[in-house]
Amino acid sequence: MLELIDTISKATMITIFVFVMMLLVDYFNVATRGRIKKAIKGSKTRQYTIASFLGSTPGCLGAFLNVSLYVHGLLTFGAIAAGMIATSGDEAFVMIAMFPKEALILFAVLFVLGIFGGWIADKFASFFHIKTCEECNLQQVHNMDEKHYFQPHVLKDFPHLSPFRYSLIIVFIVVILLNLSGFLGPQNWDKPEKIFLILLSVVAILISSTVSKHYLEDHIVDHIIKKHIWKVFLWTFFALLFVAVGLQYWNLEGIITANLGVILIISALVGLIPESGPHLVFVTLFASGVVPFSILLTSSIVQDGHGMIPLFSYTAKDSILIKIFNLMFGLAIGVPLYLIGI
Repeated sequence: MLELIDTISKATMITIFVFVMMLLVDYFNVATRGRIKKAIKGSKTRQYTIASFLGSTPGCLGAFLNVSLYVHGLLTFGAIAAGMIATSGDEAFVMIAMFPKEALILFAVLFVLGIFGGWIADKFASFFHIKTCEECNLQQVHNMDEKHYFQPHVLKDFPHLSPFRYSLIIVFIVVILLNLSGFLGPQNWDKPEKIFLILLSVVAILISSTVSKHYLEDHIVDHIIKKHIWKVFLWTFFALLFVAVGLQYWNLEGIITANLGVILIISALVGLIPESGPHLVFVTLFASGVVPFSILLTSSIVQDGHGMIPLFSYTAKDSILIKIFNLMFGLAIGVPLYLIGI
């Protein structure tokens, strides 16, 4: 029972971290609307670099923007492959919450590998005569808010604010109180996570209090909460529970340690699933010290959260080719690192 309560507490804290970081990424993305696209045009090396940078940013927005640029003919096949190599999807937020130092190292490695992989992918595309998407009139994959997102005068309507706005404010006030009382997150103040959680909660309250009604309902409620957060919580909870129960009752560590080579292959194959969530099992196993960095890296290279889903709706052939290339590239990087003990 205590194990279940502890798992719920950890999953809740991680989900809160993920929600606020998603909120910050979306807020920044809207605030800089239009500027990123203008910076894309240039040499292939520039495309690889920018696509990899966008992919290595936590969440789905960078991947969605890369897809939008690709279907508009602004990225080469190698550049979109580079972005997907660097992308970790929503799992990136979870990794930051669970092991921030190692997560930042992983993102940096994925960024570099994305640039290198993008160059190889374009050579691959040239050899097999794969054509880049021609420019089209496809609507943007991730529709941006054209209205003013920052509207502090909303507070003048107090106490007649919307239920959604009140709910978010109250939730994060409760989170702060639970954190201060030690019921949620680390109990000791020497843990940076405790202070970080309070600061993130304050930021969430400020954003929730000052954004427009359209941004609140369309971006925060309909997008982040309804499409992402509940999935993040469930996948995180069951991944944590699976590892916790496995380590305690099934000798999971012994089974995996004896079959790490097979687990590496499985991690790559699971990465083919165009969905955020399955990768969290390997994230949790790495956080528990059960699998090495090479397995986490292999899974991260192949998987791209649900960033690939919009591209499937436009060109299934290109999507499958990118997945095949990233699978081969992930194994080509992961297997040697595993063999040398990384």
